[in-house]
Amino acid sequence: MSRRTRPPTCNSTSAEPSYPTHSYSYGDYNTTGGSRPETRRGTGRPSTARPRTGASTIARVERQEVVCAVAESRGISPAVGLSFINIDTGEAVICQICDSQTYVKTLHKLLVYGPTEILCMATAASPKSKLFSIIEENLLELGSKLTLLDRRFWSESSGMDYIQDLAFADDVEAIKLSVTGSYYAVCCIAAILKHLDLGSGLTFAGRSLRIKYESSQGSMLIDVSTIYSLELVQNLQSPKSRDCLFGLLNETQTPMGSRMLRSNVLQPLTDAETINRRYDAVDELQVKEHMFYATRGAMKNFVDADKVLTALIIIPRKPSIHTTEQSINHIIMLKAFMLSIATVYEALSGARSSMLATIRDICAPGNSLPIQELIEESINEDVTFAKQPLELRNQRTWAVKTSVHGLLDVARQTYKENMADAYQYVNELEEEHGIKMELKYEPARGFYIRISTDEVETREGRHLPAVFTNVVRKKKFIECQTLVLMKRNQKVLNAYQEVVLCSDAFIVDFIEKVRCHMSALFKMSEAVAMLDMISAFAHLVTIHDYIKPRISDTLALKDARHPICEKIMQTKFIPNDVYATRQCRFQVITGCNMSGKSTFVRSIALLSVMAQIGSFVPARSASFPILNQLFARVGMDDSIECNVSTFAAEMREMAFILRNIDEHSIAIVDELGRGTSTRDGLAIALAIAEALVDSKALVWFATHFKDIATILSERNGVVSLHLAVEIDENETMTMLYKAVGGIVQQAHYGLALASVVPLPPAVLDDATQFAHLLERRMVHKKKISPNILNERRRKLILDLKEHLIQAYNGALEGELLTSWLVELQKEFVKRMTAINSSYQKEEGDGDQLEDMEFERVGEVDEDQKQHEGRSTSVMTTTSESLSSARAISENGR
Repeated sequence: MSRRTRPPTCNSTSAEPSYPTHSYSYGDYNTTGGSRPETRRGTGRPSTARPRTGASTIARVERQEVVCAVAESRGISPAVGLSFINIDTGEAVICQICDSQTYVKTLHKLLVYGPTEILCMATAASPKSKLFSIIEENLLELGSKLTLLDRRFWSESSGMDYIQDLAFADDVEAIKLSVTGSYYAVCCIAAILKHLDLGSGLTFAGRSLRIKYESSQGSMLIDVSTIYSLELVQNLQSPKSRDCLFGLLNETQTPMGSRMLRSNVLQPLTDAETINRRYDAVDELQVKEHMFYATRGAMKNFVDADKVLTALIIIPRKPSIHTTEQSINHIIMLKAFMLSIATVYEALSGARSSMLATIRDICAPGNSLPIQELIEESINEDVTFAKQPLELRNQRTWAVKTSVHGLLDVARQTYKENMADAYQYVNELEEEHGIKMELKYEPARGFYIRISTDEVETREGRHLPAVFTNVVRKKKFIECQTLVLMKRNQKVLNAYQEVVLCSDAFIVDFIEKVRCHMSALFKMSEAVAMLDMISAFAHLVTIHDYIKPRISDTLALKDARHPICEKIMQTKFIPNDVYATRQCRFQVITGCNMSGKSTFVRSIALLSVMAQIGSFVPARSASFPILNQLFARVGMDDSIECNVSTFAAEMREMAFILRNIDEHSIAIVDELGRGTSTRDGLAIALAIAEALVDSKALVWFATHFKDIATILSERNGVVSLHLAVEIDENETMTMLYKAVGGIVQQAHYGLALASVVPLPPAVLDDATQFAHLLERRMVHKKKISPNILNERRRKLILDLKEHLIQAYNGALEGELLTSWLVELQKEFVKRMTAINSSYQKEEGDGDQLEDMEFERVGEVDEDQKQHEGRSTSVMTTTSESLSSARAISENGR
């Protein structure tokens, strides 16, 4: 993948991007692949300037090799086929998405899986399709390279054949039924497998590939910019920091659990039943202390099972001693995995929640017994996986049981004798030269001798005897060899290679038998990953004050806290309450600078993500609705590389949100319209706020434009909140960080903060004078409108409707319900009467204000006439004086 370069100048017009390509032949197929070109932004959502890592802008648990193929139909509502194969974990995912013209769902799916290579049809690049252009524009964010393949690689019949041959026997029919009608997705899986086979020489054993079909529904949609803004998987200031949502939640102990957690953070669940099952599992683990500690203890010893099992199902194109060595390593690791599975079953004994019971049943001895028996018949009982190179080589040497192959036992005996000779030789060298030595081993150079520098410095002449060669001096040690030791090394190596060659046929046969049980093994690996993630959530409950949420139609939080800020702050975080329904779905948040508006709205989004992945949340009580999309427009960043200003970037992001938001979405918008003039910014922010109100989504709109809260206050579904501040007699501001109802009352909080800097007193005085003058003008221009009266009445009626629905679905009955309805009726009549009375009063006050305005205008006009008269008089006097002076001058001549 080549490095992306910047154009010579920001305003230069670049030519169409071209791909440096290389061609290679696959029999009848001609394929071109290329590195990522310099790209230009277009129809996709723009990325603003943010920290980026070298491999990708999105933090990954680890860099994995994932190959993706993309195909699309053409039409108003395009169908996009996507397939992914993770070569490291042996997982294939097939999905077909009915996407919009912005391809937001496709980009989200690509972001979640983070492919290292994206395969596209060559015909989509010339001329460029819209999807191809959008993928090309987002290659930097995805950290991928783009490869063009011939159209013939995409074949539905080949895809179905691959599914038939490679999928687990128990899953074939279910997968074939799921992909019925998903023509483009099936074509994509064919393209990937052909590319891997013909291009990389990578093939999978039959009936051993973990293939699953993912529908376009079932997970929350979170776009790239929102993932950045909310710091879901990466801290914006320090990419390596754990101060992000993924870093906070990542208390997992296995690589499989960590990968599952990241995937869930990027695509939270939308199925209430599955979410509740996770809640119950976390609740049971955090209540049953013995089960929690047993589970956490069982997780510590797991190897990366996904990678081990994947290595066993990949058939090497050219077998060698190295591939046999790796196969033996994987078998030893498989044995360790099976031993750990037994501890998981024991740890979950007595589990009552359905999810934990399912995991326990998957890890039951009955499922693992056939594999364990196979291992016991073939592998020595004492063999364990080791990390030290020499110890691991010894484990490989004695991995296979004795009496399996006669020559194998002879080769092992030879290896043992040569090893003993090497150690005996070093002992003899010690006695001969009187130097204390250590025999060390490295795979690259075999055995070598390490001597402390102190031993050499005490010798006469301070040098080693001539028998030592290949001398390398390091800080406190000297490393060297001798000719005899190098010969012994060669003998040991020859004996070891003979052992591996004799073990090869047996190892191949053993792996073939293990492949028959791959379906059960991969299910165990997934079960362990899920248990690891659930136990990590339970661990968070034990170290933080988190509570179990409820799934309902209302978003209600009591004493909610920002999970990341709470972790990093030295002082106690001040919690806030949140309440949102259809009748208070659009909440305008105003407040002073630094009062906590951004933290407040971000915490709501983060807690929604936590709730929909099955985690408990930092609050005293919490209930959440199921949300299908999450959008965030926060930050004030330019995009210099795309020649995009702050205002242009936020307008493009808001256009993206408005095209995709619906009533099942949540959006947080922070400081919209501050990147342009005040009048234009207010007008655009107000228009966008109106559109968001009409979308019926849950929206938190943080702004300094108090007029937005005033103008929209009578709209149905709009609620005004502000972050409270105290100002004492000395005009010192104290931030309370509490969200309370109403619009912020501090009219000139910016001036109060500016005095802290401090600005020069003269500047502050002028600013205060101008602020009061502008405020008086705004007050005089306000007048009441009949539309506001209608909105107030409509809002009151809809509130009555919501209360009646809640009463209908509630538990109140009989006289209690009757009395409650009577009180509700009285309250409704009282409030409606108050609205009508206030309108009549405000209409009269408006007339008085209008008369005052006319009088004020008359005074201004009179002052202006007097000023003009004075000016005319002065000019006349000046003119007369000049004429007199000119006359005197002429008479003097």
